[in-house]
Amino acid sequence: MALSDRTEFVIELPVFTGPFRLLADLVLDQKMDVCDIPLARVTDRFLARGIDELTTWTLEEATEFLALCAALLELKVGRLLPRRLPDQEEDLLGGVSPDLLYARSLELAAFRRIAPDLAERITSTALLVSRPDGVPAEWAHLYPDPLERVSPSDLGDLARALLAPSPLVDITHVTPIRASLEEALAAVRSHLRMAPHVRFRDLIEGCSERIEVVVRFLAVLELYREGEVDLSQAGPLGEIRVRWQLEGAAGEAVAEGKVKM
Repeated sequence: MALSDRTEFVIELPVFTGPFRLLADLVLDQKMDVCDIPLARVTDRFLARGIDELTTWTLEEATEFLALCAALLELKVGRLLPRRLPDQEEDLLGGVSPDLLYARSLELAAFRRIAPDLAERITSTALLVSRPDGVPAEWAHLYPDPLERVSPSDLGDLARALLAPSPLVDITHVTPIRASLEEALAAVRSHLRMAPHVRFRDLIEGCSERIEVVVRFLAVLELYREGEVDLSQAGPLGEIRVRWQLEGAAGEAVAEGKVKM
């Protein structure tokens, strides 16, 4: 039950007397200054009304009031706090700019306007029942049999076509994968487990192709991103040194693949 479904919540203020929803609409439409509204008095009046009508006070009504009052309070805080530099404006409202607050208030007003229409549509369509799928039994004899002109040989041909193996795709032109990142990670971890401080050239010993060196370098960068190794270089094009950051049982577990970083 919304605020409009029962007796309107009327408030009396020095600058306004009337329904609270009308007051909220005037503020959200920027037709009334939010700083002139004592929100504490409005809240006290609403709580007093809730105590007087405790048996008929609904959660929906309280939620709507809280949403409206929260929007008004945020707008008022943004107006009362001193404005500094433009880039600090969002920090005054906990990361929310006044323009965004106004946009949220417009969204709230739009949802409030569309809610009665949605409720009416739900009520009007509650009694509608969909028709069962398929042809009614009394009309089934008017439809032709779909298998009337299908012979067993036709079914056999269809089954043979469906069960036939798919033609093989020629992939001889595709370069085979000769080095994978997973294998390179395992190799680098295994090497660092035995020698925690090495040069990069030590990690690529045994690589016979350039692609293996590239993948091994990518593996080192991946370990650096995960925080497992530390990299250092004296200067441009200088020697790259790799230091194993994980020590003891944890380092051995990661190197053996028992722990996923």
